[in-house]
Amino acid sequence: MIHRRDALELQETDADTRDDPLFVQSVEKAFRVLSAFDARHPTLSLSQLAAATGLDKSAAQRFAHTLFRLGYLQKNARTKHFELTTRTLAPAYHFTQSNPLVQRAIPYLVELSRMTEEAANLSMLERTHVVFVARFMSPHVIAPHVTVGTLMPAYCTAPGIALLSRLPPPEAEAILHASNLRPYTPSTTWHLPELLAKIAASRIRGYAMCVEEMQANDISVAAPILGADGRPVGAINIAVSKIRCTPEAAEQRYAPLVISAASAISA
Repeated sequence: MIHRRDALELQETDADTRDDPLFVQSVEKAFRVLSAFDARHPTLSLSQLAAATGLDKSAAQRFAHTLFRLGYLQKNARTKHFELTTRTLAPAYHFTQSNPLVQRAIPYLVELSRMTEEAANLSMLERTHVVFVARFMSPHVIAPHVTVGTLMPAYCTAPGIALLSRLPPPEAEAILHASNLRPYTPSTTWHLPELLAKIAASRIRGYAMCVEEMQANDISVAAPILGADGRPVGAINIAVSKIRCTPEAAEQRYAPLVISAASAISA
């Protein structure tokens, strides 16, 4: 899952916004407040919210109060701590209902999950991470904490490697340079030369595979979905437990399935 340092990195804009006359700083700060909450910080005091967002306490109070009045935050009357409300789910719902890629992919994800009895997912690239935008669970749950909206580093996930493999090499390398490269498990590929070799191999094969790179016993096989311009717009992956399947068997069985599904979904 995404770490707090990664979350802070994702809040940064692609360029210096101070010279952008159309950029509304208050909107960015409001989203910064909403993004401060996570699994390890489900509730925050005003002081904690200010520290997490880099805002002064007065500004944090104004933004938290505004979001409270709009229904995106609720406040505990006893502790005075804030937490997210269900209203924050609405933008994600509107995205999944309106995004054409998600709508095209869902029937294929359903069929992949039915055929394999394994988890089938659709991911998109978000700067240095992949975000799960559709997920059909398996009876054999291996990562119950991974839900729609979960962010994971692109460099150590099969969907991420699949997406990077279809970007121009300089662009993929720039994403790696911007990533917080580190090992999550003893099996994580995280040194730049090895990552570049892995991406190149995935580009030739048409799919990517990761074994226990984010967590123990996790095997994932993914293929990129391409847009009309040939650029990657998403990735389909099947995840299976190493306890029930060898990496060799997973690759042989699932690589053709994800390639076929990704090809059918591609524009």
